[in-house]
Amino acid sequence: MRQPGAGRQLRGAATAIVNRSIPDVCATCHIHATCQQSGGKSVCICNYGFVGNGRTHCQDKDECQIGASKICGNHTLCHNTHGSFYCVCLDGYRASNNNKTFIPNDGTNCTDIDECEESGLCGRNARCVNTEGSYMCYCNDGYKLETGEHSFHQDGNIVSCKEIGCGSPPEMKHGYIVGNYSLLPGSAVHYECQEGFYSNEGKFSYCTANETWEPATLSCKGVDCGVPPSVLNARPSSVSGTTYRSEVTYECAHGYLMAGGSHTAVCNAKGQWDGPDLVCKEIDCGKPLLIPHTTMTWDNSTTLWSRVYYHCKEGYYFNGDRNFSECTVDQSWENITYVCKEEELLSNLSIFNETCVRWQRKTGRLGVQETYTFHILGQRLDEKIFSEDVIFNISTSEDNPKVCLDLNSGSNYVVNITTISSTNITVSVTLAIQTKVKEAFNNVLIFNDTCLKWRRNVRGTDVEDRYSFHVQGQRWYQKNFFHEMTFELSTHKQAPEVCLDLQPGTNYSINISMVALNFSLLVSMTTEITDPPFPEVEFVAVKGSAPLLRLRKAEDQNGPISFYQVIVLPLDLQSTFICDSFAATTFFSNTTDMKGYVAAEFRAKDVADNMSITLGDRHYYGKFYNAPLKLGEEYCVFLKIISEWNKVRTQSCAVWAQIKNLSPPLQYMTAVGLGSVAAVCLILFLSFSVARSCLHSSVHPPPAAVACEAVHLSTTVHVAQAGIASSFLEAESVSLL
Repeated sequence: MRQPGAGRQLRGAATAIVNRSIPDVCATCHIHATCQQSGGKSVCICNYGFVGNGRTHCQDKDECQIGASKICGNHTLCHNTHGSFYCVCLDGYRASNNNKTFIPNDGTNCTDIDECEESGLCGRNARCVNTEGSYMCYCNDGYKLETGEHSFHQDGNIVSCKEIGCGSPPEMKHGYIVGNYSLLPGSAVHYECQEGFYSNEGKFSYCTANETWEPATLSCKGVDCGVPPSVLNARPSSVSGTTYRSEVTYECAHGYLMAGGSHTAVCNAKGQWDGPDLVCKEIDCGKPLLIPHTTMTWDNSTTLWSRVYYHCKEGYYFNGDRNFSECTVDQSWENITYVCKEEELLSNLSIFNETCVRWQRKTGRLGVQETYTFHILGQRLDEKIFSEDVIFNISTSEDNPKVCLDLNSGSNYVVNITTISSTNITVSVTLAIQTKVKEAFNNVLIFNDTCLKWRRNVRGTDVEDRYSFHVQGQRWYQKNFFHEMTFELSTHKQAPEVCLDLQPGTNYSINISMVALNFSLLVSMTTEITDPPFPEVEFVAVKGSAPLLRLRKAEDQNGPISFYQVIVLPLDLQSTFICDSFAATTFFSNTTDMKGYVAAEFRAKDVADNMSITLGDRHYYGKFYNAPLKLGEEYCVFLKIISEWNKVRTQSCAVWAQIKNLSPPLQYMTAVGLGSVAAVCLILFLSFSVARSCLHSSVHPPPAAVACEAVHLSTTVHVAQAGIASSFLEAESVSLL
């Protein structure tokens, strides 16, 4: 690395000449780059298989990313290596040059293997040799049986020769394989470290006789460039590390600025810092600027933050922000508004009684007759151009002159006073004449919810006034909501009106200002909520069973959404349903004859998006009971969204589901079945008991034996009927639980 000051020679005793040598471009080429001549200049170009700028980096080019079929041909696999690549044929194909690997620069391609021809009698990877009265099979070169033998006799069992080899060579951390290699015993694989790593140990691994790779002792270590180089008049501002491709960024020291070169050094693959060639030059602002009518106090320093002081010459006075200038980081003296003005003939100009001005004459002009020119420019407070322009002169010898002006109310004035002398000095003063009114407008009324009107008090219809509106709206139930707008209105009407574009369900404060008279009023307004958005439902139409419904949460854009209601109606009443109905409906019970009911009510804050609802689960939701649906009935289900605010209630409804031919659930069918079995068993038991009684009485037959049989049959029938009725009653009871 070139050291600071290298290449300098001293000629003579008084003159030092700096001789900078031309850098050797070829010496800076990357390890994987070649120096070539182009247009009479030396250029570093990355070698084949590498890409980069040729100096700081040349990284491996992955040829295989193009695609195996494009670079290697059909039926191939592509394997990338550091700086190169190689191709192999897929199973069932072989290279036309009969090698395992190839690079497709000599026309080599992969052709299909004819297994019948190759295998024949002895199978794949084997050849048949005739012997006297028989034959022998021999494994081809590079193949053997699993037993290790190379010859065999095919006896009907399929025997295959397997390839001899060590398999894929081991991976090497931060290393790569150089060139082609063979998998046969005795062959070697050559490793090299990746860019930015180095090793002084063994770089080869050998395929042993037992078909395993001998471990390589290669250990690739990352290069370390060590402490970053120092740069004259600069310091490191950030250091990412000292390993390969780490960067150090430099900045010029205080009082210096960048004059050329790069401010970054990069750790290269050789463990050396590339760059920087930053040149930091000391800040020099040069000679400071001259300001008229001033003298300077300065130590002749022109470096950073050097300071020069200015002083007004005799006969002039200071008028500015400060009397010094400093040398800044952009190598210039900072601008100052330092002005030395000639001594004026009047001073201490002031205003009294709103329309009068007075001033004091300088000592040197006391008792001398002086003429003053007044130039008055006036404009109304609500206008941007001057509408009055008056010029007049006065002469006086008073030491403290006073002048009262005839000015109009509600206007601004600029009064320029000039002394008629050799200096023609002008002094300006601004006057604002306010209109003295108790109230500029009143009787502000609200109509049509969002409109305002008022009455002007102090100005006639021939004068047009400008009003400024500042509107702010908030919602207590929606903390992140804020509506604000400002606009102006110009009108000459005695009773102006304005309608505002306001959001529903919002509290507004409206500040109305009359610009010309500097008067304002604050009006409060509350807008009513409007109908909530229609429910977003996925309509469901089913037969035989109650569906599982999913509720989607709506956005409260038109006011606060308060409740969600689930309403169940008989299907034949769907067309007559009014969304405002069920305002005071109590919960459904199995003792009422109501045609419809509210099955559930949810507070909006408790509703989660995509919330599931099961009809008839016998739970209370709010103050409403989710009653079971009756078998055989047909229902229509509505979803209602309710908004309530400031004693106003609005709602929107949507049809959610239709249920036709409601069939009994599984527990209902089970109850009916069990009831029927119980009835049959009871009939058989009673029949057996009566029959036994009659048989006993047949030994001593009673007078009414025939009646016994009749009673038996009658009892059987009644009991059977009672059992069946009992089973259905039980089933109905189960369905209502």
